[in-house]
Amino acid sequence: MSFSAHIITLFPELFPGTLGASVLGRGMADGHWQLNATNLRDFATDRHRTVDDTPSGGGAGMVLKPDILATAIDAVAPASDPRPRILMSPRGKPLTQQRAHELAVGPGVVIVCGRFEGVDQRVIDARQLEEISIGDYVLAGGEVAAMVLLEAVVRLIPGVLGALDSRDEESFENGMLEYPHYTRPQVFEDREIPAVLTSGDHKKIARWRAEQSLELTKARRPDLLK
Repeated sequence: MSFSAHIITLFPELFPGTLGASVLGRGMADGHWQLNATNLRDFATDRHRTVDDTPSGGGAGMVLKPDILATAIDAVAPASDPRPRILMSPRGKPLTQQRAHELAVGPGVVIVCGRFEGVDQRVIDARQLEEISIGDYVLAGGEVAAMVLLEAVVRLIPGVLGALDSRDEESFENGMLEYPHYTRPQVFEDREIPAVLTSGDHKKIARWRAEQSLELTKARRPDLLK
């Protein structure tokens, strides 16, 4: 059974977007994973297809209604569905490479894309939505964040990427940032490729790359070394 992702959104026309391009798109076409998008407004009960209401206690913005969203979630992923239910949210736990690996070996995901001021807490609790953030900033909605999460996950599914070896040395795979890369021409604007990389000595190259990875991590993400 291939990895199955289902998006609940007010803008299903945004999908697959970038997920349908390049290796991810080929992986979808080859059956390694599948993607569906459901319009939350299809579950509204009034002629205006209303999915939001004013926040209790006052305040700016609108809040997605729990009854409408719960109905959509239940239709897409009933209680027997083993896929984790995720809400893209700036207050969620940060998305990590480890979590991407965990999701990639599972049956798929159901992702709720929030809009407006947020989602009624009762549906988050009742449907056990796992809140995940892609960074310390706020977007207009969860659609772009959902694409980021899925790209991080889908590329880890066996068969989607051609060369698995290249993935093993990427940033965060070994707890550090990736080393610098170079290619021809040998000289670019008076800057040369480091001599060690053209030496043919694979042990020296491996050592240089490890040293560069460590130095970059110390300078840019010292928190990873803890």
